[in-house]
Amino acid sequence: MKKRQVVILGSTGSIGTSALKVARDIPECMEVVGLAAHSNTKLLAEQAREFAVKQVCIYDESRVAELRALLPSDVTILAGAEGLCELSCLPESDMLLVAIIGTAGLAPTLAAIDAGKDLAIASKEILVMAGEVVMKRAADKGVAVLPVDSEHNAIFQCLQGHKGGADEVSRLILTASGGPFRQTPAAELEMVTLAQALKHPTWQMGQKITIDSATMFNKGLEMIEARWLFGIPMDRVDVIVHPQSIVHSLVEYRDGSILAQLSASDMCFPIQYAVSWPHRLPNSLHQLDLAKLSSLHFEAPRWDDFPALGLAREAGLQGGTMPAMYNAANEVAVEAFVAGRVSFAGIWRTVERVLASSTPRDYQGELRMIIEDDSWAREQAARVIDEMH
Repeated sequence: MKKRQVVILGSTGSIGTSALKVARDIPECMEVVGLAAHSNTKLLAEQAREFAVKQVCIYDESRVAELRALLPSDVTILAGAEGLCELSCLPESDMLLVAIIGTAGLAPTLAAIDAGKDLAIASKEILVMAGEVVMKRAADKGVAVLPVDSEHNAIFQCLQGHKGGADEVSRLILTASGGPFRQTPAAELEMVTLAQALKHPTWQMGQKITIDSATMFNKGLEMIEARWLFGIPMDRVDVIVHPQSIVHSLVEYRDGSILAQLSASDMCFPIQYAVSWPHRLPNSLHQLDLAKLSSLHFEAPRWDDFPALGLAREAGLQGGTMPAMYNAANEVAVEAFVAGRVSFAGIWRTVERVLASSTPRDYQGELRMIIEDDSWAREQAARVIDEMH
């Protein structure tokens, strides 16, 4: 296969560092040509030196001088939102891996599409906010959109070779570990502490994603993302709890057949497949030994106790700007929980109240409307939190 020239946005986070592990493992197929981080100048500089990268971006513009002192003079340093967009369109690159949290990845993603770069997407917010725009523009430009999240990558793999179209797919079934509170009684969720919420039983992730996993908002965002990635109506996107995180997701076809993708719990697997697709390459990753698995356990999600799932489905069904408002309100509520301003259950109560008072708009490709309603939802969430505090 042709070697991929990859720019990584979010290289110092959990997905970014896993992507660099993949680059070390398959250097004949993946070359890193650009790196971007939010504010971790030390690690970004170490990565740039290791991979001999000549173009980097630091989102926090106040850290440029600090980063400059850590890098050779021949490394170009970009900064801020404009820097992310410029880095995403490097002429020598052919793929952008988006692994930055929140809405900051949307503009560079669209810029990369317009520049003809394939996308490997790990940032859920991009497709939650503007899935219709991103997927249409990618199709118009002939750009591949390759999912990096383990669940969506699993579905992508299960759909490979299927020629029958969406009508032959009965359900997309996203697996969820259940997080640290899978068996916690509903009455005790009110008292969950930040330290408890950050103890995920399976994955090592950043703070925001770990808390989203604990509330199940992470899975709600993935439901909306799957709807756009695979062109499947929202009411045919489902969730099953699978604590072992061995089966990463499943596709049920209309004849009753279910295809699943299994691997060890390591984000390097989906990242490598996104980079190497449509090829499969050998690697040094831990291989799954089915004989050593005593069982694979599945259970229904607790929809009533974790309202994030139902709120996501409703937001996806209403469409328009409602998913963007779902995401925005959750981001504000998680920040408030981390700051000790709302309880754990206050996260979904905040989102519930924001969505109940909102009127989604059909943005019809107008990103301006998405940004406006995103801002409105953030302001509304802040008001709700002030009232609850």
